[in-house]
Amino acid sequence: MLVAEAKRIEVDLGLSHFKEANEQVRAALAQADEVVVASANAQRYLGCALAAGKRLEIHGTPGNDMGCYMDGGAIEVFGNGQDQVGNTMNGGTIVIHGRCGDAAGYGLRGGTILVRGDCGWRAGIHMKQYEQKRPAIVIGGDAGAFLGEYMAGGAIVLGGRAGSYVASGMHGGIIYLRHPLAAEEVPEGVVQSPLGEEDKGLLAGLLAAYNGAFGREGPSLDGADEGWWCLRPASARPYGGLYAS
Repeated sequence: MLVAEAKRIEVDLGLSHFKEANEQVRAALAQADEVVVASANAQRYLGCALAAGKRLEIHGTPGNDMGCYMDGGAIEVFGNGQDQVGNTMNGGTIVIHGRCGDAAGYGLRGGTILVRGDCGWRAGIHMKQYEQKRPAIVIGGDAGAFLGEYMAGGAIVLGGRAGSYVASGMHGGIIYLRHPLAAEEVPEGVVQSPLGEEDKGLLAGLLAAYNGAFGREGPSLDGADEGWWCLRPASARPYGGLYAS
């Protein structure tokens, strides 16, 4: 059911099948730049390929692959996200006022994902960047295992505690940690160090985006000048020795 209000349209999804739900949302976006999704109940692919200038406000729990292939739009979720939020996202912003499941930002290549609470396993897996297109994920709470696995570019900020196997196979990008890893937890080919001056500027901007999105709702993620550490590859080809030249 579509309900028009000024320049916004409200779509009540209820228990509709994900195909029907997405048809309703796409029809609403064709008529308005801002669509409010009420009563989301695990419908998959909401906001898929959402373009610049379009915004979804989602209430409830959207299903897997929300914002997949997003290309410049904006999604704000007043609830939790499930798995693969922002899968292969190319640009735009996703804000989640709860927590999210596994593989958030899978193959992320542009845009920003802000998660107020915790996230599951493999956040930021296969993140990448090209020239000035530098994606970012900011997580206010804890992260499950394999954070930043096979990461090739971009930035991850973690305000809580990291699970096991952080930065496994990491060969690009940077991970900012509020709580540093023990020496034996830092994987081979990756180095952990205090912030440099360039890091402070990048981190301060990402923390400002997080605090601007959540205000007093989430944990305060400030203090870019102290208390943060970073993980980055030891070289441009940290695993080059594994392959024939």
